[in-house]
This record gives sequence, structure tokens and C-alpha cells, in this order.
Amino acid sequence: MDATTLGSLLVGLGAVVGAVVAYVGKRGENALTGYSSLTNDLQEERDRLDTKVTELNAKLAEMSSLRAADQAEIARLRRLIPPGGEP
Repeated sequence: MDATTLGSLLVGLGAVVGAVVAYVGKRGENALTGYSSLTNDLQEERDRLDTKVTELNAKLAEMSSLRAADQAEIARLRRLIPPGGEP
């Protein structure tokens, strides 16, 4: 085998290795892009859910204060009724 043939084989082998490296690199890039997109989607969903939980907590606090006011009114009205049930 002369030097020209050996050089040609090495160039061909280098081209194949370069193509494999480029293919694997592109797959890694695509995987990273997909991961970043998924991460962004999950963060947006988390932010929406945090907002919803905050709104529900505010509504729950409002309902709790209304219940406390109702309980106080019921207690006041019960004190107006004398023992025995006749007002």
C-alpha cells in the first residue's frame, strides 16, 4: 500500500468520523432545545398555578371572615332568645 492510498483511506475515515460527530452533536443540540422548551413550559404552568392558588387563598380568607361574622351574628341572636324558647 503506497502513501497515496493510505492518505486517501485516512481522509475517508476522517470524513466518516466527522459526519458521526456532527450527527451526534446535532442530536444533543436538539435534545437541549427540547429540554429548554419543556422547562419554559413547566415554569409558565407553575406561574399560572401560583396565581390561581393566590386567588383561591384570598377567596378562602374572605369566606372565612364572612363565616366568622355569621357565627357572631348567630351567637348574638341566640342571646336574645330566653331559655325555654319563647322570645
